[in-house]
Formats: sequence, structure tokens, C-alpha cells
Amino acid sequence: MPAIKVENLSKAYQLGQIGTGTISRDLERWYARMRGKEDPFLRIGESNDQYTKSESDVVWSLKDINFEIEQGDAVGIIGRNGAGKSTLLKILSKVTAPTTGRISGKGRIASLLEVGTGFHPELSGRENIFLNGAILGMRKKEIQRKLEEIVDFAGIERYLDTPVKRYSSGMYVRLAFAVAAHLESEILIVDEVLAVGDAEFQKKCLGKMGEVSKGEGRTVLFVSHNMGSIASLCNQCIFLQNGLVKDFGNAKDIINHYLASLKNTNKVYVNDQFSDLPIFTRVEVMTSEPGAIQLNGKDLKIEIDVYMPKNLTGMAVSIQIMNENELPIIFTYIFDTSQPILRDVGIHKLKCVLPKCKLYENNYYLKVHLAESKGKTKFQEIDNICAFQVQMPDDHIEWGWQKDVCIYTEKFEWEISSANN
Repeated sequence: MPAIKVENLSKAYQLGQIGTGTISRDLERWYARMRGKEDPFLRIGESNDQYTKSESDVVWSLKDINFEIEQGDAVGIIGRNGAGKSTLLKILSKVTAPTTGRISGKGRIASLLEVGTGFHPELSGRENIFLNGAILGMRKKEIQRKLEEIVDFAGIERYLDTPVKRYSSGMYVRLAFAVAAHLESEILIVDEVLAVGDAEFQKKCLGKMGEVSKGEGRTVLFVSHNMGSIASLCNQCIFLQNGLVKDFGNAKDIINHYLASLKNTNKVYVNDQFSDLPIFTRVEVMTSEPGAIQLNGKDLKIEIDVYMPKNLTGMAVSIQIMNENELPIIFTYIFDTSQPILRDVGIHKLKCVLPKCKLYENNYYLKVHLAESKGKTKFQEIDNICAFQVQMPDDHIEWGWQKDVCIYTEKFEWEISSANN
């Protein structure tokens, strides 16, 4: 039996006022629920797309979700804001009930959904540890055995007997994660609250989640917008989009699918809406091959048009080549210092060439920045444009190199001396 099995799961929310409008209809709705029937006044709404206007006052936060998770799997749940990630975790944690569908599985669930969830603000940190353990069905002696380990991990020993209402949000998260991760549950569910903690604690939490998944065989569900964290921790991934499961499978493949969906895949960015401020009107990647394909070792060219509505000095243009994990790989810039650029009114054309581009096989995109450097005024920053893919030439032979092995390569000068010298 899988650790978690979700079948035809849907969750609807009514926008605006929740009542039906009359007492008789409210009673009819209550009677339907008592008989286990569907709400007779629940109208079918559109998918959960927050960027479109709807005629319906019902939105499906989740719609017909189906998946199975095996014991010991670490599963990442990714998607844009409003995709239904937190709603899914709340249903799996039994914080809220689904509108339709069912969930089955085995094992106790420890969840960390929001800062302070499951804590009583008037109780101390110590008392809340015992409260959470009791909710999970643990005996007092079992919790006492884990107490020292929890306190040490959270690093809040000095404040252990202080009411948690006086904790900072970071302290809340440290203790809440320590409790969820150390108390004996078969399933650990963590929402993106770890973003509240500092970088060192986030790294510590990821290490602990990897330990409980791989070492202890516990199932982990993890929501995060940090694709690096998802890739390092999870072997499976669920990609949610507008309340639907867009894809489910191998974590790296699903992350690539998700990141590709965020990007403007056109080779050319065009903006013909001029303003009274300097703006980019065109950005284009001139790849070595058609179809936005760049061969490793060939020149990569980038063309940029900038519109200047007035004479300005000290202008600067920068380009970043970003990888799939939203990390900058290459950075270049040009300043108006020794030579005048972008000073006259009108459209200026700039061309940048990366000789013998040595990026390895992967997907990349551009991030461009337009500013006045002396006054430190930023006029425009555009991200996720001009996506392109780097491939190896057909005649390329280099033993051992595969996709994702490295990002950038460079020739080094080698000196070799004989062992007999």
C-alpha cells in the first residue's frame, strides 16, 4: 500500500460571501451534507487561474488530482503562486477537507504549513513540544527521549520556557521544524515556511529532511520555490498549474518542465511602447544554429536596442546569462565612461559577442539591466527572455562529460614534469 494515494481530489472555494442567501437554501445544503450528498448549490467554476476574470463565484483551487507516493519517497511540489500547492498540503494534513475525492494512506503525519501552525501562543516552547507529540499520539516518555535532540536542533534552549507568542518568526520556524522532523511520524509535510529562516538553518533543515527520507525511510512532501533545494532533496516532483497536475515524475525532469514554462521562449524580445524613460525596445540572441540552438565552441551574439527619450550621461547596460536554476552564469556590461554611449535622443543599437561560447549542454536565458550608474537610477530590468539551448557539436568527443555535469568549461594551460626529475 502506498504511503499516500490521492484519487480525483478537488477543492472548491466560493468567492465573495459564502452563504447561499436564504435560510431555506442553507438548510437544504446542510441536509445534503448530512446524507453525504454533494452541495446542491455548488456551481462548477473555471480552473484556478488568478490572471483571468471569471463569471463564476466558485473557483476550483484543485481539480481532479490523482497521484500515489510510495513510502520513503521525497516529493517536491512546485508551481507558481496560487497553483494550489498549499491547499493540497492542507488537505493531506487534514487541516481542511476536500470538496470531492478521497485520500488514503498509512502512517502518522507531522506537518509544518505556516509560521505558528499547531502551537498555542500562551504555552512555552517546552509545553508546545509535548502538545505536538500528544497530537501525534506519542506517549510522554517518547517525547522526553526526543526533547534534548529537538532543543539542540532548534537552538533555542535559552527561551525554551518562554511563551512562544514572544518568539520571533525565525524562532517559531526553528522550533516548529525541529518538532515536526524529530517526533516519530511516518510522513513529514513541509510548506515553504523555511524561507523565514536564515541560510544556515535552511541548509540544516534540508540535511535533516534528506536524513529522515533516505536514512529513516520516512515520506517527505516539500513545497518550495527554490529549485536547487527541490533538486537536491527530492527524487519525485509534482508540478501544479492552475489547480491541475501538469506533470508528475522524476524531479529533475519536472523541474526543467516547470522552469521552461516560466520563460519567454522567443529568441527576440520586442517592446514598441515608448515612454519618457530609457527602455529596451529589442533584445535578440543570435544563436549559431536555427531554432535557438547554440553549439558549444561557436560565437554567441546578442543584439540590444535602447530608446533614449533625452540626453543622459553615465548610462550602463548589463547582460546576465542565467541557467535553469535561475543562477547567473555569465555577466557582462558596458558603461558610459571612456566612450559615450546612449547619450543622444533616439534608438541606439548595441551588439555583444561571447567568443567561442563554452557553456555546456543545457537551457539558458537572458536577464538585461538598464541604469544610470552615477545616480544609481535603475530604469529597466527584464528577466526570463530570449531562451536558448546549448548543444555539443556532432563531432565533439570528450570522455565523461554529460548534461548537468558542469555549466562552463575553459581551456587551461598544463605543465607536466617527469616523476624522475
